[in-house]
Amino acid sequence: GGRLPPTEAGFPRSARLVDKTDFARVFAKPCRSGDSLFTVLGRRSVDGCARLGLALSKKAVTTAVARNRVKRLVRESFRTRRHELDSLDLVVMAKPGVAARSNHELVGALDKHWIEIIRRCASSSSP
Repeated sequence: GGRLPPTEAGFPRSARLVDKTDFARVFAKPCRSGDSLFTVLGRRSVDGCARLGLALSKKAVTTAVARNRVKRLVRESFRTRRHELDSLDLVVMAKPGVAARSNHELVGALDKHWIEIIRRCASSSSP
């Protein structure tokens, strides 16, 4: 098929928030976008490339199977939109009930969040 080269659409380690300090930085002063399914926190990145962190609690997404499905969808959505999310560190948190929704609904909600977080973080200049 028409696959993009790995550098264009992959999800390398450099595109992930991995340690506590990365997450803490985003939680400290985020721009946020929220709906009934997700809360997305964003903050200008220090290294200039978009990075994603996932914070899905067992309380919000009770089974491992459901958590993995939601994580996979979030990562895939981020991966496809990553070029638009330049230099934002993002943390996606799921809300209870997210597991009961269809993949299509979740991806649609995430697309709206990406647009909203880009808009909201654009107005905040501090990294």
